[in-house]
Amino acid sequence: MPSTLAEPAVATKGRILIVDDDEAIRESLEALLDLEGYETRSAGTGGEGITALSDEVFDLILLDLMLPDRSGIDVVEEIRRTNTQTPILMLTAYGTLENAVTAIKGGANDFLTKPWNNDKLLLEIEQTIKQSRLEQENAALREALRTRYSFASLIGKSDSMRRIFELVAQVARSRATILVQGESGTGKELISNAIHTNSPRASEPFVAVNTGSIPIDLLESRLFGHIRGAFTGATQTQKGCFDRANGGTLFLDEVGTLGLETQAKLLRVIQEREFMPLGSTDTIHVDVRIVAATNVDLQELVASGEFREDLYYRLNVIQIKLPPLRERHEDIPLLIEHFFTKYCRENECFLDEHGRSQLRFASDAMHLLLDHKWPGNVRELENVVERAVVLATGPEVPLQMLPESLLASNGIRRIRIPTDVKPAAGASLPEIVEEFERRLITAELEKSGWNQTDCAKRLRVALSTLNQKIQRLNIDVKKKRANE
Repeated sequence: MPSTLAEPAVATKGRILIVDDDEAIRESLEALLDLEGYETRSAGTGGEGITALSDEVFDLILLDLMLPDRSGIDVVEEIRRTNTQTPILMLTAYGTLENAVTAIKGGANDFLTKPWNNDKLLLEIEQTIKQSRLEQENAALREALRTRYSFASLIGKSDSMRRIFELVAQVARSRATILVQGESGTGKELISNAIHTNSPRASEPFVAVNTGSIPIDLLESRLFGHIRGAFTGATQTQKGCFDRANGGTLFLDEVGTLGLETQAKLLRVIQEREFMPLGSTDTIHVDVRIVAATNVDLQELVASGEFREDLYYRLNVIQIKLPPLRERHEDIPLLIEHFFTKYCRENECFLDEHGRSQLRFASDAMHLLLDHKWPGNVRELENVVERAVVLATGPEVPLQMLPESLLASNGIRRIRIPTDVKPAAGASLPEIVEEFERRLITAELEKSGWNQTDCAKRLRVALSTLNQKIQRLNIDVKKKRANE
């Protein structure tokens, strides 16, 4: 896939800071490490080493125990006050158990003695850097998982979304049951996860279950669990979603699809905070916060007798109603930018040096996206942007690259490019382009019933421009009309 990324420079195995007052030792270490592919910088005092750390980022520090301005252990302690990640290997000719213990307690990763064995030193450095990078990657992954549904990741600047953000921030700290209402694709699970992530329950499980996608005869087993032999095929005891979400949050999507019998059992769990797995006589007590979501009007279901009124009021303690995307068009550019960056990173393409997407929609495509009604809401917009990232051949995504269904719903037909243009032997490039243009305009005129006004609209050019091209290309419109 094409990418605008520049060819990366040859990477080193790592950057190492050497802090030692002995110039000969510094030069010896520099020569050894340079040959192994490491980049080095040296300092002769503890103060110079600390200054170097404030200027640059290093993968490892080789630090002498005895320095002219202070001890290496003091340097370790000063480094660790602001830098807990960069590994430190202590090097000294005064290797005692007491010094080793003191250095490691102060924050050093290991303690090595002089003179060193080159092979052992290189192996220690390589393993220490690998372990440090792995720990940093794991920390970054945990942070990414934590912030994926965090309050800050919710996208929108419209007044309606700002009010929702304020409400989410306020209710997340409570244990109240919440009902999230909104059309399909508006982000109900995203909001529910943001509530959980910003609540005191954030470290406990968030369990999501789509009640509308599970057959009725299996739903209660999924929610409440079952014991072995509870029904045909129950060969082992299985925990339900309520049990797995204990201490955390249970997200019930499409709650309006629940049958009346299941509604009664759900009501009991909310009221009593206890339930019995299928086939069991034992009661399980749980502490679960429920966030329910629906894309239908539950009050209408209550009025028709399809949903219990008492359960509706239990679920609807706090209601969050998500607006459809067609009612917050000012959020579309923000969402597009967010999804462009997300999928450019996933596909490793069209990224600048800061890891941001360089893709953009052409102005006519952007106008169409802003005017579109978005029946599929944010989910539909995300699909359009992901498709654009995959198909893009340059930084600007043209109108014709949008999905055909989206173009058609906005009264635009995709132009079918003729593929049967075969240049005559010896034809020049201008002659080939002219023949291609003649075939394309003729094909669109035929589709328009030889109506030049309609054809100009199809080709998105001015009528005067089209007429000039017809004359230049010797397309006989009058004769064609007569033949029709």
